[in-house]
Amino acid sequence: MSEIVLRLSGITKAYNRAAPNEVNVLRGIDLEVGTGEVVALVAPSGAGKSTLLHIAGLLDTPDAGKVEITGQDMTGRGDRQRTKVRRSDVGFIYQFHHLLPEFSALENIVLPQLANGVSKAAAEARAQELLDRVGIAERADHRPAALSGGEQQRVAFCRALANGPKLLLADEPTGNLDPGTSDQVFAALMDLVRGTGLSAVIATHNLDLAARMDRQIRLDAGQLVAD
Repeated sequence: MSEIVLRLSGITKAYNRAAPNEVNVLRGIDLEVGTGEVVALVAPSGAGKSTLLHIAGLLDTPDAGKVEITGQDMTGRGDRQRTKVRRSDVGFIYQFHHLLPEFSALENIVLPQLANGVSKAAAEARAQELLDRVGIAERADHRPAALSGGEQQRVAFCRALANGPKLLLADEPTGNLDPGTSDQVFAALMDLVRGTGLSAVIATHNLDLAARMDRQIRLDAGQLVAD
């Protein structure tokens, strides 16, 4: 039986609490993701999938419930402890790449490693290896503005994996791309994930992409439904 990398237990989240227009976004979410498992999170816009991913990745806190990452219960942990776990164990990918425009592709992947105490030489070697794995090693010295949308997102993938996380959380990672580019970029992402044995939760509207993952879960009225 594989190790549970992410476990969510009884997660609830509401906005405008104690107000007449209180919005209950998450209503008792339970989820387990094992080592190397890739889970598709399917939900329409506004259903709460971004909130769920932020809570799973320790960027937000639930009103109730428990988040465990690699067996560590993060309930009640302070900002410093949450940041440490987030930096070492969790990688994030968003719909927009959020690359730093003044730095090259390589440098964008090097910087989070330097922040984690990795030497510059080791960080550059790791960045070049990741760029090679997604097929854009020759673009390492280009700044984001000189890259295509698909190339920018591949760099964002590499940056998310730079510190060797155990869990990847992706929020519509190909949502800004045209269908042809989206398919190619998603294939590159899956190659990265499979090649590194990562566990991943990937939110998507695209049912064809969702079908290529290990299993699908749907967020409906604040609760998870297995498809």
